[in-house]
Amino acid sequence: MTVSATLVILMAVLYAVGITVMLERSLTRVLIGFMLVGNATNLLILIVSGPSGSAPIVTGTASDESMADPVPQVLMLTAIVINFGITAFVLALIYRSWWLAQLGDQGDSVPDQHTEDTHAQTEAIFDSVDLDGEALQQALADSDEHPDDDEKEKRS
Repeated sequence: MTVSATLVILMAVLYAVGITVMLERSLTRVLIGFMLVGNATNLLILIVSGPSGSAPIVTGTASDESMADPVPQVLMLTAIVINFGITAFVLALIYRSWWLAQLGDQGDSVPDQHTEDTHAQTEAIFDSVDLDGEALQQALADSDEHPDDDEKEKRS
């Protein structure tokens, strides 16, 4: 198999641009650079994977020589998953740094101005849940589907 010069040049350019962009101080540029390096890695695995062939499923009809090697395919899938995971992590870091930058000197210790209102709302929610629970217990006690222990003894 001859490797296309276009793929090799594209892979080299992606590596070069990705590493150059990753050396910047901005987290967004680091993220873009990492994504470029991840795509360049996928191209590298594609280039070195060897010739294409039939599906690597042994059925007894295809010879081993015409089958494609499944290891590069697994490596590429693994590289994609790792690239996605690190991208999600860096996006979380970018969001967190933006959030802290918006808060300024206060940091994470922003006082809650509505503490009393929130407490009253929480109490109201728990009260309504308690009332719902009492109504449910009353409905179960009134129904014949779930007899109380006294009624079970009377029936026996």
